[in-house]
Amino acid sequence: MRFLFTFVGGRGHFDPMAPVARAAAARGHTVAVAGAGSHVPAIERAGFTALATSVPHAQVAPKREPLPPVDPARDDWEIRELFARRAGRERAAAVLEIIRDWRPDVVIRDEVDFGAAIAAERLGVPCVTVLVLAAGTLLRKDLVAEPLHELRAGHGLPADPELTMLEGQLVLSPFPSAVRDPASPLPPGAFSFRQGDPVRPRPPHEPPGVYFTLGTDFNTASGDLFERTLAGLARLTANVTTTVGTQLDPAVFGPQPAHVRVERFVPQAELLPSIDLVVSHGGSGSVLGALAHGLPSLVFAMGADQPGNARQTMRLGTGVALDPETATPDEIHETAVRLLTEPRWREAAQRVQEEINGQPGAEETLPLLEITATSAPGSPRRAP
Repeated sequence: MRFLFTFVGGRGHFDPMAPVARAAAARGHTVAVAGAGSHVPAIERAGFTALATSVPHAQVAPKREPLPPVDPARDDWEIRELFARRAGRERAAAVLEIIRDWRPDVVIRDEVDFGAAIAAERLGVPCVTVLVLAAGTLLRKDLVAEPLHELRAGHGLPADPELTMLEGQLVLSPFPSAVRDPASPLPPGAFSFRQGDPVRPRPPHEPPGVYFTLGTDFNTASGDLFERTLAGLARLTANVTTTVGTQLDPAVFGPQPAHVRVERFVPQAELLPSIDLVVSHGGSGSVLGALAHGLPSLVFAMGADQPGNARQTMRLGTGVALDPETATPDEIHETAVRLLTEPRWREAAQRVQEEINGQPGAEETLPLLEITATSAPGSPRRAP
């Protein structure tokens, strides 16, 4: 069969579906990934055929910017206006052409790639949704209803008052149910899968390892948060690895103690086996990676899905959230010491780790995708 994977945004939208794409290719299916032109090199490096949905933007030298205040209204506006309205319109047109040319048997899209869902429905191709927002609070039907109704009407599609298009014929979730906000549970019938091999609980390292990242989208607009956090973590008796992103030069942060390493990028999967605490912006990938390894988190939520993930981290007792605008080096240091030395945080993370380990692997999604690919798109099919 021919499986077309589509994502809008950065690698945080692609990484959750990559294990499914690899499993499909390993099973002998033909796989392609559609993303923005600027992401084509990364898709190809991951080993997939890349189909560009846009022309790559001219490279602009990044610059560090002040940390903006946490603003839920801004996050709502971005989902409604940037993702649902503008990107939805642009992606629908681009993915329509890709489907007509590449002729997939099924489209597998990230949950905020609304345009791909429109394109698949318009051409009668079954559509599968992969969740990319861990806590689930950022995407609300009331928030995207107006632009999606307009988009559907513009493509001659029937009214969808319940927005069933958001789920499609099948929902795949790389997240355990525990990380979902109680007000935003997994959709009925969603099939949860494990992104990698099970990771068994392990005792803490001596000295402990700490991983600090602000991701790839929020790292440049973080003010002096890197400096404050590095100052706090440097006082730990621990090996600290910090990644600042490919846009920033580690030299900007000056000399660091021998136990503090600052790099542009290190694959998270390579680091986590030697880590005891993850300090991050609270992106879904960072939070899930920590939990899959049974590790507590220190979270600086700056926007997008991060505040919801931070609330869930606190609710589950798997970590602590600090204010990214006001946290001091002393506060960061003291919080990190608590998370490294008080067993309850790691024990809570390991309880979620047990749930993740109990989920089927990504390869177990393939029978469901194969059934969906041969089903009528007008009749939603859910996982048993």
